[in-house]
Amino acid sequence: MIEEIEAKTLLSRVKYQEWFGASYNMNLYRGCCHGCIYCDSRSECYHVDQFDRVRVKKNAVQILRKELSSKRSTAVVGIGAMSDTYNPFEQKLCTTRAALGIIAESGFGVSLDTKSALVTRDIDLFQRIRDNHSAIVKLTITTASDALSRIIEPHVSLSSERFAALRELADAGIFCGVLMTPILPFITDSEENIREIIQKTAEAGGKFIFSMFGVTLRTNQRQYFFDRLEESMPGMSARYKRAYGNDYYCPSPHHKRLKELVQKECRTYGLLWRMPDIIKAYQPQQEEQLSLF
Repeated sequence: MIEEIEAKTLLSRVKYQEWFGASYNMNLYRGCCHGCIYCDSRSECYHVDQFDRVRVKKNAVQILRKELSSKRSTAVVGIGAMSDTYNPFEQKLCTTRAALGIIAESGFGVSLDTKSALVTRDIDLFQRIRDNHSAIVKLTITTASDALSRIIEPHVSLSSERFAALRELADAGIFCGVLMTPILPFITDSEENIREIIQKTAEAGGKFIFSMFGVTLRTNQRQYFFDRLEESMPGMSARYKRAYGNDYYCPSPHHKRLKELVQKECRTYGLLWRMPDIIKAYQPQQEEQLSLF
């Protein structure tokens, strides 16, 4: 039985809309059980106690309906920044599905991040939201290897399942692509891995690849990451400590070359990789409306 927690509000205003054009962020759940060893949301600064235990926000759908109705104009709602909204409990609870229904009814757009193939269940709602405003779905895929995915992201849909979900979304006319982030130095930063992710994204009908070329490590998150590395890759945490010390951002030693590679491969396959281009591509109606003024 999942625990319910009280929530007074759901939507938080995004000060800067660089992250895929979202004006608001929303988390329907607190905590995440995907177990990704690198997850930034474990960081102390977010104050999420017992992060691996998923809790759902009480009366979330009613709160969302009230908040959206109070807005003077429609905008894009971002979902999935702090915890994956398609956790295993969502299969039965359908809290995310209900929220997407409210977004569709209210004429708002959506920008959603996930690592779960369950996202395809709600294609009908993404289509409604797209038709009323705009919709973008981003599937995070950090490695093309199912075996490595099971180590660094133990409880999510396998990479192959996420590529299949991408294909299903694309076939349904949903603007979708891949978040290739983080890139883990010494683990997922090979040119072979990057090339394969980009190729499979294009083959699945994805429209974009967006990446950062390293990983961030903060208090709490850092120690969890190192502990998990020692379990699966003995000696790797020591390598990180030698290379980065206590640095917050740990770029791949090959980050410049990888950035050039991503741009080259995206051009080859006709994929977008710049954030402004991605936003403009999935929000064409909003761009046209703004141009009138």
